[in-house]
Amino acid sequence: MDDENEVYEYLPRRVPLEAHIMSKCPDARDCLHDLVLPAMVNVSNLVDFKLSYIGKTIEDDDGVVCMHGPSECLGNSIELCAARLYPNPRIHLGFTMCMSRNYAEIPSEDLAKDCALEHGIDFDKLNHCLSVDDGAYSRHLLKQSVQRSADKNVTKSCTIRVDDRNWCIRDGGKWTDCENGHEVKDLIEEIYDLRVKHSAAYEAKKGSN
Repeated sequence: MDDENEVYEYLPRRVPLEAHIMSKCPDARDCLHDLVLPAMVNVSNLVDFKLSYIGKTIEDDDGVVCMHGPSECLGNSIELCAARLYPNPRIHLGFTMCMSRNYAEIPSEDLAKDCALEHGIDFDKLNHCLSVDDGAYSRHLLKQSVQRSADKNVTKSCTIRVDDRNWCIRDGGKWTDCENGHEVKDLIEEIYDLRVKHSAAYEAKKGSN
């Protein structure tokens, strides 16, 4: 192929892995700690990871209503800014897990500072992301994220989606709708299997050109 972009179009893609959460939700804490983080240790190089947030958008406004109140909306925005500034999941997912361990304290500045320090995040940059344009930028990030969850018909924190489909839900302290299991090994196996399928599709596509 002469066009370099065409080459990249057929490279085997990473498996989409997404966790839809609320920052002040104990189910989100358990979901990240018990399943997402330990799985990512093994498959971070195979997935395209994303954190999305759940709430309700306000039409004709940049506002969002969060289940656990305005403090949760701010917590969501803090974590979204971390992800925007540090796209490597090892950094922003670790930061979010640190925040989630003490979810009742969110959006405490001391908590955010401690978690930023622990995960190599520049707190001044994080604070700037939250305050730029009088907060309009971070509110826009949150509205985009909440709208994404709504577009995917996700309403429960924590919902894990793999390859653009619901895979497992942690709700009310229990795992539900987990057709292929809810253990770390189950998620890893699912991602490995999908990666093999994606690679096979890539080889077939490459062979036809």
